[in-house]
Amino acid sequence: MTELREYEYAVIRAVPRVERGECVNLGVLLYCRWQERLLARTLLPEAKLLALDPAVDLTGVARALRGIEAVAAGGPEAGPAAADSPGQRFRWLTAPRSAVVQPGPVHTGLTADLDADLDRLFRDLVS
Repeated sequence: MTELREYEYAVIRAVPRVERGECVNLGVLLYCRWQERLLARTLLPEAKLLALDPAVDLTGVARALRGIEAVAAGGPEAGPAAADSPGQRFRWLTAPRSAVVQPGPVHTGLTADLDADLDRLFRDLVS
């Protein structure tokens, strides 16, 4: 029997016009303490964002998504955050913020295959 391990995840979303409260899911962050892994997958649905706000800064949103993926990966592109543990990077990425690109609440789950759960969450919540 495969051992199930706990993981945490958050949806990354865009809120182009905060006063309207509308959002579009852009990606998923997934962290597993047991494997010390932080995974991220994002998508830039330009048409959906433009439908909510024709003046949305698509370049800025794309830059924010690249930054999220870089911090999650922890490589040199992550800057000073690269020295942090995956858990610290997950907490930093999921901290509440007032910006167009922001994290949703953190949820938990159980997994035997972290990569498969990332695929499933991305498919069900984003694409």
